[in-house]
Amino acid sequence: MIEHIDFILNKCPIGLLVFNRDMEIVSQNKKAQLFLSRFELPPEVKSISKRAFAAINYGNLNELFPGEIHLTARFDESPSNWIFRVYIYDKPNPFVYVLIIEETLSNKVNLNSIRQEFKLTRRETDMVRRVLDGLKNTEIAMDFDISEQTVKDHLSNIYMKTGAKNRFALLKLIMDRPIPNPDQSLTD
Repeated sequence: MIEHIDFILNKCPIGLLVFNRDMEIVSQNKKAQLFLSRFELPPEVKSISKRAFAAINYGNLNELFPGEIHLTARFDESPSNWIFRVYIYDKPNPFVYVLIIEETLSNKVNLNSIRQEFKLTRRETDMVRRVLDGLKNTEIAMDFDISEQTVKDHLSNIYMKTGAKNRFALLKLIMDRPIPNPDQSLTD
């Protein structure tokens, strides 16, 4: 059980925020902390959360919020769209859970085929994913809880295996690849 909690708090690729009735963040994972260090939560998230708590107080939560709540936002400093999924837990102590999901470039690339083609290790493939997502070496180091020098070492190995001279050349190499057929197996 401790391993599951550690994964959610420290390694989960999705941000998690938990609000109480007073709209205080009572829990957040590492990904949510990173998000909040870079961006402000869209005001709609707090507005929806306040309305949800009011609906709980009046006993009409299911009438006012019958389905899932999804918001999409774009921030000037980010190349990605961000998706916010709001979930409401109403009993016995109500909380609002917000999942923060970055719609990244790496989600649109078949990294498994790139890993196989260039004989990258899984860790190197994870590094490529972070580079595609626009993370800096310091951010990648924080994400993996490793030193910035270790990130540089991994990137040097990736450049050697792919023939790319630098980060920009690596991105160009990957983005110039044909988009895979969705019907094609991941193991092809």
